[in-house]
Amino acid sequence: MKKVYRLENLDCAHCAAKMETAIAKLEGVTKVQISFLTQKLTLETDCDDQTAIVEQAKKICKKVEPDCRLLG
Repeated sequence: MKKVYRLENLDCAHCAAKMETAIAKLEGVTKVQISFLTQKLTLETDCDDQTAIVEQAKKICKKVEPDCRLLG
């Protein structure tokens, strides 16, 4: 399943790359892409319910950049 989420207050392309790398390691994630310019995260998973993965991704975003919020 592929879904696009909006990011808020993503201030740095380097932080986006760090988030992308960490989220890609989560179980169930097949592909992830974070665009600093559009402030969007594209997430592809092998499951229909992405709720647990999104919650983990939110924690990763907060850890890398405390002001950043993953909306979704």
